[in-house]
Amino acid sequence: MDRRKWHSTISCARGRPFRRRLAPAPTTYWTVELYGKRVLKLAESDICFSAAKLFFAYGLGNALTFPLSVGATVLLMAERPTPDAIFKRWTGGVGGVKPTAFFGAPTGFAGMLAHPKLPSRRDVALAVVSSAGEALPAELGERFKAHFGTDIIDGIGSTEMLHIFLSNRRDRVRYGTTGWPVAGYEIELRGEDGRPVDDGETGDLYVEGPSAAMMYWGNRAKTRETFQGGWTKTGDKYVRNADGSYTYAGRSDDMLKVSGIWVSPFEVEATLVQHPAVLEAAVIGVTDKDGLTKTKAFVVVKQGARATDEQLKSFVKDRLAPYKYPRAIEFVDELPKTATGKIQRFKLREREAAGQ
Repeated sequence: MDRRKWHSTISCARGRPFRRRLAPAPTTYWTVELYGKRVLKLAESDICFSAAKLFFAYGLGNALTFPLSVGATVLLMAERPTPDAIFKRWTGGVGGVKPTAFFGAPTGFAGMLAHPKLPSRRDVALAVVSSAGEALPAELGERFKAHFGTDIIDGIGSTEMLHIFLSNRRDRVRYGTTGWPVAGYEIELRGEDGRPVDDGETGDLYVEGPSAAMMYWGNRAKTRETFQGGWTKTGDKYVRNADGSYTYAGRSDDMLKVSGIWVSPFEVEATLVQHPAVLEAAVIGVTDKDGLTKTKAFVVVKQGARATDEQLKSFVKDRLAPYKYPRAIEFVDELPKTATGKIQRFKLREREAAGQ
């Protein structure tokens, strides 16, 4: 590796990780200036604490480049980011300091909000809270705000772009969306024909900005598929709303076609977690005996809670179009995840294919 470039490994929710190659000075500069300073508005007085580790692009910005660029304090943690470990640090149990800025992921927030030892608002000093890794269900953000009085700023980034390029703002949050483009980045949604789609239509998300990677190291085919001219194809499906915000529709390779109509697994999952008994949910497509694709949900219930599959099916039917409800529901103790908390739906598909 030469002195001008460095490599970052991508935590992949779909299987084998990739390595990207990038130039550190310009890319970290732009993520700091465009997101760390302008969106998060971090200051020297902040104490930053990230659940994501430094060896992930999300954690690298949260716990290194962002805080150090403004002279802020960083609280690092070697252990796993369990609710107990996070609460200990939120409440000043390590070093006698309380973080003012926290960086997490939706699955982590769900676990914390369901935990019996959730701290009270007066016991923490949280002023800015960021979420990434997967789209944040509106219900989680609203519950967090009601409890702590602080919004969760949901955004989407990628290792290919080094950090977040589409995000809500500290003074402008619309739960259920990923917010608006970060200044300095261009966003475009394209249909299957490669042309831009209209507002309200689902399209593939493309981003253009100064922090983009050069390539996937040693993977020319993936490089050509992802980096197209100045644009980076993220592999996500989105819908642009009338106010310019963007709503997540799922990963391109997770979308399901049921009864001839596209179904977003995320929309079904976000509805399921609104049920008071549900902690987490993951939805995949399974093939029935007639060769047709049907939706199946894997559900983790909260400790001490109970729910039947028929109750959950009815719950979804009452809130979404009838064809979107999961035809099958399986209750599990936990969902497979990456080290950054992304649900690995491909492992659930492999499990179904193996007949387990």
